[in-house]
Amino acid sequence: MLPVTENPLHSGGLVRVHVFGKTDVGRTREHNEDAFLVADLTTMDSSLGPQVQDHPLGDRGTLFMVADGMGGAAAGEIASAIATEVVLSELDSKWCRSGISDPETFAVAIKAATEAANSRIHRYAAEHPENRGMGTTATIAGMLGDTLYLAQVGDSRGYFIRDGVAQQITKDQSLMQKLIEAGELTPEEAEVSDRRNIILQALGPESTVRVDLTHQQVRRGDILVLCSDGLSGQMHTPDIARIVTARLPDLEGACTDLIALANENGGPDNITVIVAQFDGEGLSHSDGIALVGHRVYTGEMDARPTIRVSASDLPPETDEERRASGGAAVSSTSPSGVPATTGGRPDIPITREGASQPRPAATPAGQEARVSVGVLRLLFGVIAAAVVLWIFFRNRG
Repeated sequence: MLPVTENPLHSGGLVRVHVFGKTDVGRTREHNEDAFLVADLTTMDSSLGPQVQDHPLGDRGTLFMVADGMGGAAAGEIASAIATEVVLSELDSKWCRSGISDPETFAVAIKAATEAANSRIHRYAAEHPENRGMGTTATIAGMLGDTLYLAQVGDSRGYFIRDGVAQQITKDQSLMQKLIEAGELTPEEAEVSDRRNIILQALGPESTVRVDLTHQQVRRGDILVLCSDGLSGQMHTPDIARIVTARLPDLEGACTDLIALANENGGPDNITVIVAQFDGEGLSHSDGIALVGHRVYTGEMDARPTIRVSASDLPPETDEERRASGGAAVSSTSPSGVPATTGGRPDIPITREGASQPRPAATPAGQEARVSVGVLRLLFGVIAAAVVLWIFFRNRG
């Protein structure tokens, strides 16, 4: 255990973290493919015991993570478990033990840990053909000083609640989000679309992944909510704020009530949620400052060398991999030899079908099934023309 020290970035006062997390299988699924992680990075305690549920923010920060696995029961569970283990292990070696304490290094380390998890899952699937296409979403939040850094792949969401008002602070990497941004659908239409389960990327299906890195300035009393789509898909943003604020300061009760509402609304998927509240003299008062949603983090990252992650850089196999492999070692050689770096990779659609069905595997590498708004417009146009012609000839007959 490392000693807990006051955050040097805020010597004017301590920041306290109050947190709880919970996961539930839901009403339909037989297995829970979700996973979550809460860790005090200063003590490296991830037990979610009393010492983590209420702890001072140390100089290494605190980590929160939700992962929503896919690819069938066993594969999904393995993917989400590998993701949480690799992210924590990478941050321990690349950040906690580095001796460097600047926020820029912390942000880069979170992004690199996410890329490392992608490489590990992709390699595992290549070595276990029965799990080909396995993957997981990942939404990771790291708190350091008065700033929260978020890394996202997929559609597990992050929300901030300030002064009783909730704001989504992540952006879904999904087909529906693309269509909304293109003006093809309204948010209300997207909520009921039969294509709302299509995400554009996840950890594992491809050798590279694009990590969306954002940040938020944290004020005293702010609340972070991370959740899988089993929760966000079953309620509206104001519901989340109402339930959490009504339960304060009981964060365990807030998690329980959120999961209960998701189940009351059908519980078609696994449900996972983390609720964390930040307080203490080290944070400024909100003073009526409104929340800002999706804030892309740039910092000085463009001027720094990109941290590249290849198979040889990865930590030893995780406990989950050893259990799934019956104790067999996992090769350290990447099947593709391609470093997991960001940029240049097209979106690959990953379909999650009916609510009562297990999450199907992602599109296998090589099929190159790509989604773009232009292609969808063309497809919809062809279908519409075919319907018009069919009606015309039917009436003539």
